[in-house]
Amino acid sequence: MGRVAGKYAVVIGAGSVGEGWGNGKAAAVLYAREGATVLCVDRNAEAAETTAALIRDEGGAAEVFAGDMTDPGAAQGMAEAARAMGGLDILHFNIGISTPGGVEQTGFADWQKVFAVNLDAAFHCTQAALPLLEQGGGAIVYISSLAGESNGPYRYVGYEASKAALQRLSKSVAIEYAHRGVRANCVLPGMIDTPHAASFIGPGTDPEALAEARAAKVPMGRQGTAWDVAEAALFLASDAAGFVTGVDLRVDGGMGTLFGSAGG
Repeated sequence: MGRVAGKYAVVIGAGSVGEGWGNGKAAAVLYAREGATVLCVDRNAEAAETTAALIRDEGGAAEVFAGDMTDPGAAQGMAEAARAMGGLDILHFNIGISTPGGVEQTGFADWQKVFAVNLDAAFHCTQAALPLLEQGGGAIVYISSLAGESNGPYRYVGYEASKAALQRLSKSVAIEYAHRGVRANCVLPGMIDTPHAASFIGPGTDPEALAEARAAKVPMGRQGTAWDVAEAALFLASDAAGFVTGVDLRVDGGMGTLFGSAGG
């Protein structure tokens, strides 16, 4: 029996922006390996189907829903797809974007775009999913970032502010729905080696040099992997964390604790 055997999980952002393992892709596959039926959600249908195919190839159960979760209607469509799949026990929110720049360098349009994806979409998905989650008790796992707690080596003010707000949303949901059997928690990744991180932090940079520079900032001497993040999410989503809600769980190799600095 797996750690989420018999449960239904929806992973928002189950695709990957490039080769390799992104956080959402790894989470979707790990939930399936641990016994869940997974709805792979992404605005890129092909990316979602790629993840679902990996799950099916391993003997797991997966379906696909394509939609832009910044649209409340698409979020409702996701919830209906979950209902048709069999229900919803785990909502895993794993989408996020960033635009570089501090306060003066960030245009308002970019600010709004980042908040639309990183925060508004989480709100839409949460609203749509809660009626299903309440039916049997459920868990929401939001993937935030150490950048939501403190400033890091990169200037992405919209990203930092939106991730901090995501953590507050998680706590609000945790308190409001605790007596209804729904838990909400955040995972805060630090320096994680994913296609997404490489695409927006170091475009045009030598991949090996970028990896070495990022690993050097971590007390454990390495970047984390998407599987490190997925394992933390799996714990929070599982019954093993049945008395855990409103938590921000750092997955950072000690970076935030020792240096008070955030990663990407």
